Amino acid sequence: MSVDHYTYRLTWSPEDGEHVGLCVEFPSLSWLSDTPEGALKGIRQRVADALEDMTAAGESVPAPFAERRYSGEFRVRIPPEVHRNLALQAAEQGVSLNRLASAKLAS
Repeated sequence: MSVDHYTYRLTWSPEDGEHVGLCVEFPSLSWLSDTPEGALKGIRQRVADALEDMTAAGESVPAPFAERRYSGEFRVRIPPEVHRNLALQAAEQGVSLNRLASAKLAS
């Protein structure tokens, strides 16, 4: 698996006074640097090392989010009163409950 296919995020850490590089697929890994470029380079290397170690140990590596397939469906449980309120809102707006929930989740 290529390290280029994983999802990286850079953020500032006020506690550390440095930039932090993170990888969504490997939440336990991070890298601190005084520059965003250094943080990205560091976390990419940590991911590459982790992939190498996992492969050598015969462990399965996480699939990158970009390469995962999604059905567009998931189930969520909500209290009955919330369900009723959403159904009322959908009816008032003349849309399906599914369309209303999708719009709310997207906003």
